[in-house]
Amino acid sequence: MARRKKSSRRRSPKMVSLLNVAESYAYANTLTSGLMGTTPVGFVTGSQDLTTGMRRVSQTGSVLEGSYTMQAFVDNPDGAISLSDIVSQPDASFATIQSNFMSNYQAMAIQAATIGIGFRLGKRLLRRPISNVNRNIFKPLGAGFKI
Repeated sequence: MARRKKSSRRRSPKMVSLLNVAESYAYANTLTSGLMGTTPVGFVTGSQDLTTGMRRVSQTGSVLEGSYTMQAFVDNPDGAISLSDIVSQPDASFATIQSNFMSNYQAMAIQAATIGIGFRLGKRLLRRPISNVNRNIFKPLGAGFKI
């Protein structure tokens, strides 16, 4: 007796969930605003305006009059780090990102926790309406996304 041909597994088409995209963007916004001082779009499209250099600083209380020392400085007019800033001035950019992290990590942790809880609670509370819209509107249209 010949073996039966095993039927291939039927797979549903891949769909993008708009709620998952919104949740991912919220997390990305939390990280980029806390670390870079801008939005995810501003991080990618921002201009390069970070400058570094040396400046003379007078020494107060020095025995020699007119005594100066040279001090390194980083100038960032808009306070935001963009991708082009990281490429052009990596040392200064990462130093700024590190200082932003140290001053914003607690707020970022609270925002990340509330985003996760909020989306989970919202999905659970709106499960029936979301399912209804996906089943009756998006599935018949054959759209490649769902709520």
